[in-house]
Amino acid sequence: MKNIFLDTFKNYTVESVTSGHPDKICDQVSDAILDECLRQDPKSRVAIESFGAHGLFVIGGEVTTNAKFDAKKIAARVYKEIGHLDKLKFVTNIIKQSPDIAMGVDTGGAGDQGIMYGFATDETPEYLPRAVALVHKLTKGLEELRRSKKIKWLLPDGKAQVTIENGKIKTVLVSAQHKKGVKLEQVRKEISEKLIKKLVPGIKDENILVNPTGKFEVGGFIADTGLTGRKIMVDSYGGLIPHGGGAFSGKDPTKVDRSGAYMCRFVAKNLVAKGKGKSVLVSVAYAIGKAEPLMIDAKNEKGKDLSDYVRKHFDFRPLAIIEKLKLRNPIYSQTAAYGHFGKKGLPWEEIE
Repeated sequence: MKNIFLDTFKNYTVESVTSGHPDKICDQVSDAILDECLRQDPKSRVAIESFGAHGLFVIGGEVTTNAKFDAKKIAARVYKEIGHLDKLKFVTNIIKQSPDIAMGVDTGGAGDQGIMYGFATDETPEYLPRAVALVHKLTKGLEELRRSKKIKWLLPDGKAQVTIENGKIKTVLVSAQHKKGVKLEQVRKEISEKLIKKLVPGIKDENILVNPTGKFEVGGFIADTGLTGRKIMVDSYGGLIPHGGGAFSGKDPTKVDRSGAYMCRFVAKNLVAKGKGKSVLVSVAYAIGKAEPLMIDAKNEKGKDLSDYVRKHFDFRPLAIIEKLKLRNPIYSQTAAYGHFGKKGLPWEEIE
């Protein structure tokens, strides 16, 4: 029987970005504010968006909570911890959640309409496609080399890409922000030896690209703008499976964009672990204010329909998901960089 994921996984490219990338800075600030609200008031309703550009950082959204927090201070702390040193002007505009939305959510309904997807494969220990797992290790590795000072000239911004051709690694691309005056030859040599070749033993030099523009001295908000939720493929499965379009960061778990996607991943991973397939794709759809999903679908790599099994064994109502995965805890900052899936210790990554 045909493997419905095989062609997808034969030739593809995926990317990841470091914590110092402008979009990821915004994700981390939004999730840090969410975590602070949940730490003080687990039933907080939070929808926070952040935007940064050239000396300006704007925080807006809707929050209903008993928590007392200072969004500007949280943002400044996160920015400093990431490692960027430029000064920012902070502006906030945060209001209470719309009563029209709250009316449905208060009775256990979904916080919005939408479609969410979850995926798992036995290709790697992380239950992720090979290159997706690898590309996050590359960007996380950049950060570790910077923070440990094993490469002293590294700065916080950076990206990586991995290209698979005929099931094998064809190209590894790393773009790393560096201090002024560092020669390109040194950047390429140290990144190749201390990062890429350690993660991809045997890779040939002609299959490695490092800082292909020649230099990468200016990064973060000095070079570019950033926005919460603009790296949804980096956050999920690299574009290899469908995505409903809803971002994760800055949203409390009554927002099914987040909790629904986490539940789909939990179910997909557990189905693979139980031998229901080598790869499994799960999807769910909701109507705003309604608890029961409009649709639940699950298929393995052979196209076998697992939907009835999923409906029988897993509860996709929003409050049931929140309770099952313990989503009212302040756990979200750790998801805001290097992917939301494949990390140990997250409740939707547990195997029952």
